[in-house]
Order: sequence, then C-alpha cells, then structure tokens
Amino acid sequence: WSIAAFLLVWGFDKVLASSRASATFSKYYTEMSDTTVIAAIGIEQILLILAFALGTFKTLTYSAITVMHAVSTFASWERYLAPFDRPNILFFAAIPVLGALVALFIMRKRDTLLTIGK
Repeated sequence: WSIAAFLLVWGFDKVLASSRASATFSKYYTEMSDTTVIAAIGIEQILLILAFALGTFKTLTYSAITVMHAVSTFASWERYLAPFDRPNILFFAAIPVLGALVALFIMRKRDTLLTIGK
C-alpha cells in the first residue's frame, strides 16, 4: 500500500494539475500540451494503481506498475549524474521503489496481505 500511495501522487497530479503535469511530461518524454489527454492518462494511472493496491490481476497490474515506474525512473537518468544539484537528490527515491516493485512482481503469488486478488 505504501508504494501505491507513493505513486498515486503523480496520478492525481495529472488530473488535478494537468498543465503542470503536461510540462513535466514534455520535459521527460515527449511534447504534450493537451491537458485533457494528460488528465485521462492520470485517471487510467489512478485506476491501475488502485487495482495494484488491491492485488487484483497481479501479473498484469504488478508488471504494468513496474514498467510504468521503470520508464519514469530511466527517463530522468540525467538527474542521477548530478545528485547534489537541487532538486536531483529527490530523484534517487525512485530507485529503491523500483527495486521494491521488481521484488513484489517476483513474489506476487505470495503477496496476500490486504489483497482481494489471488
């Protein structure tokens, strides 16, 4: 649940502050000025994270969340080259989260605490 809470912030950011999220999206991925598309991505992301948190469709949701987070972690690779430039040190939080997601995916069949899925 803690990883879901961590990731939900970005989903809600896309819905509640689409223009800011659009600027972030444009900086790290590709030009995206349509805030409606950003909000739609945010809603899909929130639904995926909630399904992940509930433990439903584990192979699908755990892998999708891991890939989603890996893409965002690797998209900001330049930030890791200058860790002490502000605010780059904050980007390092993504690395242990990615490790935890990989571990959760590997052990998804054993992850039964607070889940409704098998």
